[in-house]
Amino acid sequence: MPCNTVRAWVIGMTLTTIASAVNLLFSLRNPTISITTYVVQLIAYPLGKGWDMVMPTRQFTTFGYKWSLNPSPFNMKEHTIIVVMANASFAGGVAYATDILLAQEVFYGQYFGWGFQMLLVITSQMIGFGMAGIVRRFLVWPAAMIWPSNLVNTVMFYTLHDHRKSDPALTNGWSIGRYRWFLYVFIGSFVWYWFPGWIAQFLSFFTFACWIAPNNVVVNQIFGGVSGFGIIPITFDWTIITGYLTSPLIYPFFAIANMVAGVIIFVFITGVGVSYTGSLYTDYLPIQDSLAYDNTGMVYNVSQILTPELTIDEAAYKAYSPLFLSTNFALAYGISFATYSSLIIHTALYNGREVWERAKLARNQDADIHLKMMRKYPDSPEWWYAVLFVILFALGLVTCLAWDTHLTWWAFIISMLFPVVFLIPIGMIQAVTNWQIGTNVITEFVFGYMQPGRPLAAMMFKCYGYISMSQALYFLQDLKMGHYMKVPPRTMFSAQCIAVLWSSIVQVAVFNWALGSIPNICTDSQEFSFTCPGAKVFYTASIIWGAIGPARIFGPGQIYGVMQWYWLLGAGLPVVTYFAARKWPRSLWRYIHTPLMLGGTGWIPPATVYIYVCWGAVGTFFNFYIKRRFRGWWMQYVSPPSFFHLWGS
Repeated sequence: MPCNTVRAWVIGMTLTTIASAVNLLFSLRNPTISITTYVVQLIAYPLGKGWDMVMPTRQFTTFGYKWSLNPSPFNMKEHTIIVVMANASFAGGVAYATDILLAQEVFYGQYFGWGFQMLLVITSQMIGFGMAGIVRRFLVWPAAMIWPSNLVNTVMFYTLHDHRKSDPALTNGWSIGRYRWFLYVFIGSFVWYWFPGWIAQFLSFFTFACWIAPNNVVVNQIFGGVSGFGIIPITFDWTIITGYLTSPLIYPFFAIANMVAGVIIFVFITGVGVSYTGSLYTDYLPIQDSLAYDNTGMVYNVSQILTPELTIDEAAYKAYSPLFLSTNFALAYGISFATYSSLIIHTALYNGREVWERAKLARNQDADIHLKMMRKYPDSPEWWYAVLFVILFALGLVTCLAWDTHLTWWAFIISMLFPVVFLIPIGMIQAVTNWQIGTNVITEFVFGYMQPGRPLAAMMFKCYGYISMSQALYFLQDLKMGHYMKVPPRTMFSAQCIAVLWSSIVQVAVFNWALGSIPNICTDSQEFSFTCPGAKVFYTASIIWGAIGPARIFGPGQIYGVMQWYWLLGAGLPVVTYFAARKWPRSLWRYIHTPLMLGGTGWIPPATVYIYVCWGAVGTFFNFYIKRRFRGWWMQYVSPPSFFHLWGS
């Protein structure tokens, strides 16, 4: 099947352009609206089939190269190229660097021009691609690296392109085809959403205990679903279940079990202990929210502690107040510290030998059916990715040094060490469990100690240290999708590079248009709610970490200094589970994954214990109970791995 066609490029680049522009524009609005990769996958199908009907099949010759506007019926490989372009460009929503630009220009009053904007967005979005290509031997080619979210895409490809009925002998008596089943579920979901979304909004957070005693503080702390512990989690709203954690149907049960267990142990049980012993001044603070407070219980006013040069005024800080956090927000930082130390020790103990062996084998490692079939295509050599990385690294240095960013050359190099160190360990976890552990907290933490008092530099350091790795993981996810769908590697390389470069240019253009054309943008009084919520959070974080600095929050003798013990906790837990699993190899110890237990809590806040447990309950029902009781039905209508069932049919 042809895939590197005019049709695939035109549809792919068009949808990438539209979605990148829309996502950037509405990221400035509260609430935000975004077009996801799955939407592009659905829209591309009728566009491709429509192209079949209207475009001529005539063949053209240009400089000896034969091509056609309509070489064959629209196929899955072309569809894959379109989805790859979209996923590489905006799987994470919008370019992370645009929040830096908003905070810089709107809140700090600095404007460096289009050149700086382009370089910052392009380098931060693309430098991870060079890293991704080099680690394919660890995260793409091995059969164990399944990347569950890709299986959802592949099932959707087969659902849209294959309209055969199901075999009742294999699906517990059901004969309905996947395509029709998808349409029924889609229509049912659309109709039902009007009830929790508009007609009966109490169905979203069904916290009946709080309705019984709405003025009882303790009852609302224990049973509240938004700012409490939510110990009776009931919801009839799919958006509550999937809003932060995506669909639980994508995750294998062992990942769901580890994540929910981590929330119960490290957030719920620990949070109850901290809250009801009065530790960390929790008697005067909420159980959970995403705000910072002063010593009067009011939202922290960072303007009171800054000089006109936007650095901290030490005397004003001491006269005003230290910073206070809600119970679960404070615990979230401690758990983040434990996650990073756990991740390194766990990878060394459980995967160290495997990483070393794959480093030596490269593409000569034992091949599964997918790698064997991909060997018929010329590979995109690693030096392509290495050259791309070197070019973007150089441009990143230019971005930092050609303008007055306060980010030194050596700090930029250190920011690049975070993806280098964490890409393989975090990639292995995501490739198996579908959960990505972010390095956003540790990058802020390190820079706050390394170069305190530089808010803009802190934002850039975090962007390069965190987003480079996050983008690399999206690129790897795409490469595995191409691996499954048998798309030639060199076509994948060009599609990813060109789409991300163009998407970056589009987003910068829309960014500048929005700032110049929307009146009162980024203000609370903006008529159409273009209040820039993400940039405000980014700005506040840059003050807390870049100006106040972690030493004044988590340092020895500070209010949250106790959170530093979590580094030791995270390093010790994998050692315990590793030797326990070796001692009792058939016990539950072999299923305990400490980086996932700890890092799986990463959406708290803004997600809550209530949301996590609702999410886990649905995932357990389908991926444990239904899978074991009605495996044929689960394979056909629920499971991402049903892709493999189709592959063999």
